Amino acid sequence: MTYEETFNLTKDQVFRGRVSVACVHFANYIVDEPSTTPAHSTRIKWAQNTLIAPDVAVQNCIATVVNDDKVQEAGGAAVTDPDLQMAVETSINKLL
Repeated sequence: MTYEETFNLTKDQVFRGRVSVACVHFANYIVDEPSTTPAHSTRIKWAQNTLIAPDVAVQNCIATVVNDDKVQEAGGAAVTDPDLQMAVETSINKLL
């Protein structure tokens, strides 16, 4: 994808909605993980904040998500849900 296409994807509302769902899905996973998980306090804070305000989580990770190899290879919005989930989780883990 070109830089322009990648930038436009960050503004695509349907794509942002899909990223929001992936963020909430990951947040639910984190809430259920054991407290002995490395960096759990940081992760649980992110998860709780995401469950309250998923749009903030999207805003914070969208630039990283759209640059993920799977998203780029799929041409953006055509990325499959499993690949998008992986891109979101990878992005969040980079940011935490």
